[in-house]
Amino acid sequence: MATDLLLIALLIAGAAFFSVAEISMAAARRLRLRRLADEGEARAARVIAVQEAPGHYFTVVQIGLNMVAILGGIVGEGALTPHFAALLGLALAPEQAQTMGFALSFLTITSLFIVLADLVPRRLGMNDPEQLAMRTVGPMSLLTRLLKPLVWVFNGLSDTLSRLLGLPLKRDDRVTHHDILALTAAGTLAGAVATEEQQVIENVFELDTRTVETAMTTRERVVYLSMDDDDTLLRNRVAEAPHSTYLVCGEGIDEILGYIDATDLFQRVLLGQPMSLRACADSGLVKKVLIVPDRLTLAEMLTQFRQAHEDFAVIVNEYSLVVGVITLNDVMSTVMGAMVVPHDEEQIIRRDDGSFLADGSTPVPDLQRALSIDDWPQPGQYDTLAGFLMVMLRRIPKRTDHVVWQGWRFEVMDVDRYRVDQVMIARHTPVAGPAGMHEST
Repeated sequence: MATDLLLIALLIAGAAFFSVAEISMAAARRLRLRRLADEGEARAARVIAVQEAPGHYFTVVQIGLNMVAILGGIVGEGALTPHFAALLGLALAPEQAQTMGFALSFLTITSLFIVLADLVPRRLGMNDPEQLAMRTVGPMSLLTRLLKPLVWVFNGLSDTLSRLLGLPLKRDDRVTHHDILALTAAGTLAGAVATEEQQVIENVFELDTRTVETAMTTRERVVYLSMDDDDTLLRNRVAEAPHSTYLVCGEGIDEILGYIDATDLFQRVLLGQPMSLRACADSGLVKKVLIVPDRLTLAEMLTQFRQAHEDFAVIVNEYSLVVGVITLNDVMSTVMGAMVVPHDEEQIIRRDDGSFLADGSTPVPDLQRALSIDDWPQPGQYDTLAGFLMVMLRRIPKRTDHVVWQGWRFEVMDVDRYRVDQVMIARHTPVAGPAGMHEST
């Protein structure tokens, strides 16, 4: 019996080794292994090589686990069943004692393998996968070479069945932005990543989907200077609306002539020179402005800024009408989000009762994040909350107009010259009418 128990212990140790080798190789993080390899750890490089082509490695693991499990059952039945049967024979008939002894032997061996050869090793492998993967990769490589004929046969059969079933033969190891966002979300839950930092990372990936219209200063809010404005009018306009850059136009905002930096205007004032824009144009202070279409994404806008060596651009629609202006600071503020935007300037503010007060120009991605709504109607036809309301109502929204979507009620609170200024967003509770009808939108 001592020999059989020793053999069972060796089989459990072998199964534990294969379990650790399997889970640690699967759980080892590529970035951490790459860092260790760059520091001169040769075993980390071997683990990375196995992860890139893991077929033979895991075939050996499965061969080892199945062989050990089968041998454990055979040895355990012969080692423990007679002893259990003899013990139970004191109270039961011989046939019943033999049956119950086999059952107890089976349960004992199975329990030992589950706990000592599977659960504990796998938990150990998940706690420090990189170190354990580096420790087991050497012995596993040796076993792979020794069992190469068997590995070749089993891999061939597995590949054939995979092709017949239309399954991929290689794992897709590409890291997508969804993987990165999931990783940062996990880091936030663990406390390793601040909520604001996670938001910045999400905003960076949204640059490819958000258009310039979600970050621009809209047409009605653009402060521009006319070429024929006199000195007094220019001084008053700059004093009332101080900005770093001003658009210079002719008869109206759609007649774009260029832009001028506020520092150049202030320099002329300090030198006692007139602020005449025509004089500025003659001095080369009125610069050529970058003009971009309104369907560009923010990522494309950054590319335009970099190529043109500018940080200010005018956005026009397909009819060559100005819809707004955008600066590099606008794009970066979109990325940084709440880290740089004061609370009183946020476009969507959560109230104490759980409702939200939002500006009509609030981008849909910000609404999606605040309200946890992933499914929006007719996507691609609008970029802002005001656009969403127009699409749903099929007209220009008016005060008290409301839309119900995904359990939220969007009610227009204020409209300023056809522009949706404020919208109240609250949870919607259907109200039963006199005839038992419920409100629905």
